[in-house]
Amino acid sequence: MPRPVVPGRPLPLRVAVPLAVAAGLALLVAFPPYGVWPLAPIGVALLAAAAHRRRLRAGAGLGFLTGVAFFAPLLAWTNLHTGYLPWVLLSLLQAGYLALLGAATAWVSPLVDRARWAWPALTGLLWVGQEALRDRTPFGGFPWGRLAFSQDTSPLLRLAALGGAPLVTFAVALIGGLLVTAVWRGWVTAQRHAPPPSDAVPGADGPLDGPTPAGATAARRWTPVVVPAVVAVALTAGGLLVPVATAGSGATVTVAIVQGNVPRLGLDFNAQRQAVLNNHVDATIELAGRVTAGQQRRPDLVVWPENSSDIDPLRNPTAGARISQAADTIGAPILVGAVLLGPGAGQVRNAGILWRPGAGADLDQLYTKRHPVPFAEYVPLRDVARMVSKQVDLIRNDFVPGSTPGVVRTGPAVLGDVICFEVAYDEVVRDTVTGGAQLLVVQTNNATFNVAEARQQMAMVRLRAVEHGRPALMASTVGVSGFVAPDGRVSDATGFNTREVVVRQLRLDDGRTLATRLGWWPEVALAALAAAALVGAAVLRRRQRVRPG
Repeated sequence: MPRPVVPGRPLPLRVAVPLAVAAGLALLVAFPPYGVWPLAPIGVALLAAAAHRRRLRAGAGLGFLTGVAFFAPLLAWTNLHTGYLPWVLLSLLQAGYLALLGAATAWVSPLVDRARWAWPALTGLLWVGQEALRDRTPFGGFPWGRLAFSQDTSPLLRLAALGGAPLVTFAVALIGGLLVTAVWRGWVTAQRHAPPPSDAVPGADGPLDGPTPAGATAARRWTPVVVPAVVAVALTAGGLLVPVATAGSGATVTVAIVQGNVPRLGLDFNAQRQAVLNNHVDATIELAGRVTAGQQRRPDLVVWPENSSDIDPLRNPTAGARISQAADTIGAPILVGAVLLGPGAGQVRNAGILWRPGAGADLDQLYTKRHPVPFAEYVPLRDVARMVSKQVDLIRNDFVPGSTPGVVRTGPAVLGDVICFEVAYDEVVRDTVTGGAQLLVVQTNNATFNVAEARQQMAMVRLRAVEHGRPALMASTVGVSGFVAPDGRVSDATGFNTREVVVRQLRLDDGRTLATRLGWWPEVALAALAAAALVGAAVLRRRQRVRPG
């Protein structure tokens, strides 16, 4: 059976393996809490170089190394209170998607060797395709660690207003492809003087490897290096030219975020539920005292975080009375993050419910989380999962998903409510905006995680604000909470594991960005092009097969 020939040679494994590990570490440091965003395209470039021209299994192995080096430390917050097994399994699962990316990178090598200009575009397309798959599978996917979420302080963040997170990811990976194109020629020059591998095809050479013509000028010799590097810098800086709103264009409202804090961080959060509710009630009443004293503007709306009432206030009169006391005292509606029992036996809902002063719970303005987290809020395949870990039985009641977007009409403003990890899912946030949301609200509970996870989540909120041209806020039980302007700037960010109340005037917005109008089509188009590239590489590989003899 003849085997396909890839022109030229890959990097030696003794070089490619450290490059793959370095790629994962570069990607890691690009994300909060480190936030060195230029390392994201560098990480992309390192993996592209390591996997180029390799066989599929080798490309997959190198991609897996990158994935482990990246996801294991990025997701370390998942093992703080649940033991190592969930963290290890999740990290390995996510690394598997980068293994697919590494194999795909190796697969399209003939296209790169045939047309050097295609390398940056192919790199960008493959990353978008990988993320599109990872964001949806299995059990609805886990979008944590998307390239776009590393760019919260980068000029490329503004591209979210044009095509959302997929376009930002494409731009980061495209720049990484430009970088690897620029540096590859230097390695090619060095490899001409290295002994050929035992399985190399004599004389096989690709367009990237052609010798420099005799007498070529220095400028011509450096053109293949300088041009891609200059384009990479220009594209990055060009993000600053994308227009984004700095403030809304509608009515002004005053919003308060109450971060009540918890007595102790950890999985015993539920055992502290009365104390947590009391913390948020007392902090709201203290805010009302400052309003009465003229020290603080009265808010039009108060936002409490996810799990601020883990006691069902619709069924527990004491809990409901405490929330009513807070709403009546502050004289403003409160968006309460509550755990509600039902609708069926053994079922619960993670919800945001509006509590009005003098009227109590407004059941018409209730949002139930649409995307519960598998193995954290519900257990799919419970009998199978129990064979892996008995800890799945810590989740006694499965959270059931809601069916409608989180559009909450408070009177002063229409909110786009998403709960915790839902901020990572494109369609969950976009559905609230197309439903009329003027202000994006992320209710979250970070008491079982750490400040790194909280800052990673805030980076997602910043992207969503730019993507949809909306003011946004994140309200957490323990931090980080804060307000985000439509251009991604954060204001009044709170500390971690502290009790704080922050109040700010916000200007609402009803407009729609290009990204909002296009919805998922940029991702569909880019993923379709990625699939076409894989098919094109298959055709080219078939043509390059060596005939016997």
